[in-house]
Amino acid sequence: MGLLKIIAVHNRYQERGGEDEVFEAEAQLLSDRGCTIKTVIEPASDPRTWKQKYDVALNCIWSKPSHQKFLNLLREERPDVVHIHNFFPGISPSVYYACREAEVPVVQTIHNYRLICPSATLYRDGHICEECMDHSLWRGVRYGCYRDSRLGTAAIALMIQTHRKRETWTEMVDCYVTLTEFARQKMIAGGLPADKITVKPNFMLKDPGKRTTRGEYALFVGRLADLKGIPTMLAAWQRLDEMVPLVIAGDGPFRVEMESEIARRGLSQVLYRGRLSRQDTVDAMKNARFLVFPSGWYEGFPMTIVEAFACGLPVICSRLGSMQEIVTDRWTGWHFNPGDPDDLAAKINWAWKHAAETDAMGTEARREFETRYTATRNYEMLIEIYEKVMNACVCA
Repeated sequence: MGLLKIIAVHNRYQERGGEDEVFEAEAQLLSDRGCTIKTVIEPASDPRTWKQKYDVALNCIWSKPSHQKFLNLLREERPDVVHIHNFFPGISPSVYYACREAEVPVVQTIHNYRLICPSATLYRDGHICEECMDHSLWRGVRYGCYRDSRLGTAAIALMIQTHRKRETWTEMVDCYVTLTEFARQKMIAGGLPADKITVKPNFMLKDPGKRTTRGEYALFVGRLADLKGIPTMLAAWQRLDEMVPLVIAGDGPFRVEMESEIARRGLSQVLYRGRLSRQDTVDAMKNARFLVFPSGWYEGFPMTIVEAFACGLPVICSRLGSMQEIVTDRWTGWHFNPGDPDDLAAKINWAWKHAAETDAMGTEARREFETRYTATRNYEMLIEIYEKVMNACVCA
């Protein structure tokens, strides 16, 4: 089979994050290998008026403009495969039906838990929440899980439920790609067909190379938000046996509260560096001894962990969701009980005091990257997925 022609689809987020980066990296990867890639990108929406919010709510269920525009594009471009990353909110599931009309197979990467949870995180009020799976989507409406808005949550719940009844999720997608086996099992539990879900992790487009120094500080890199476990991390730092330096890189809504908490706890060994560029982040990783990833939600597939592995940096992470699948306890890092600062402090103490063993774990982390998360390996997996859906396509 020759080089493929692919249309890649993505609705951007208001705050740029890992999904946007993965979409761009995957498109670049395919283009670099000679495939023909056309990207369809919907800008992030920020409705202010009630009319704008109403239009967005309706469009997230079914966008007539997106359907017709995409159908015209498919007939003009005649791609081999359409690969959708995010259709929410502006593109909508209507593009699946355009693909079926044009007889083009569809691959959908599931970066989060949107198809089973209106907030897309399975997280609420500081804890894991699966009430929308265990009961109904309307639990999320009661709590206003999407941006603290019952109206916004209702629109998403209606979108999910409408397309469940229409069998969009089971019939209109030829292959779902989850980033971990954990996510695959959650999606099966949420009603997606097991035989249509394959696992393909994220990857690094450019190899930053392994670090060459031991590192003299611990590092946190990520969005500063409550669900990222920052309060747990700071509480753990107050419990350490000695003054372990911690560098924090990132920005987000929790920044002011975090800075206040650092001052309140008297954590003079904690340095906040703000949001770093890609190169500065890599440099920070190469000069760290280990990465701390204390997230309190399941996560999708954190690029920060992949970047750490690429640099040969072991990771201390929550024993939760995708994190415990990606990081092998006492091999490429350590697991701690989520939300437990005493357990996290114990792992940090051990890692800091046993520098040689920590270095050895970094070597294993780098080997894991070379085996599973390189651009070459990811390209092979992507092409295998595309060829499978093309050979099995029943679009008609």
